[in-house]
Amino acid sequence: MFTETISIQTSSSFSCHAITNQIQSIIECGTQLEGVVCASGMHTTTALIVNEMEERLILDLEKWLKEMAPPLQGYKHDDLHLRVNIPEDEPKNAHSHMQALLLGNDVSVPFKDGKLQLGPYQDVILVELDGPKERKVVISVQ
Repeated sequence: MFTETISIQTSSSFSCHAITNQIQSIIECGTQLEGVVCASGMHTTTALIVNEMEERLILDLEKWLKEMAPPLQGYKHDDLHLRVNIPEDEPKNAHSHMQALLLGNDVSVPFKDGKLQLGPYQDVILVELDGPKERKVVISVQ
């Protein structure tokens, strides 16, 4: 078993970033030919999913997330004046946390013969919900 951390610079408040190739490269650096790779996001306003990295599907995902957890809906987390010990630049981002909860923050993918076992249209995708920011994902090969 070994673990590495990758960094992804996101591009906007909502964006999707395929990280499949980075994960595959980490597997190829090791000697293990079969196992499971686990990817876990290190942020509460990002998500990790396995799905198709298709432009119109990503637009649908963004629309659906905004419908499920729209910004500025009176979330208690956004009552910044009632919270203690928060940074001066703290955003009202409760919706981003809620959206991340809908999607989840980790994925596990088996690999065999040193190759991720994903379907032809599947990618491991980091979903940015509160960017743009530099994000980190921990990759553990087991």
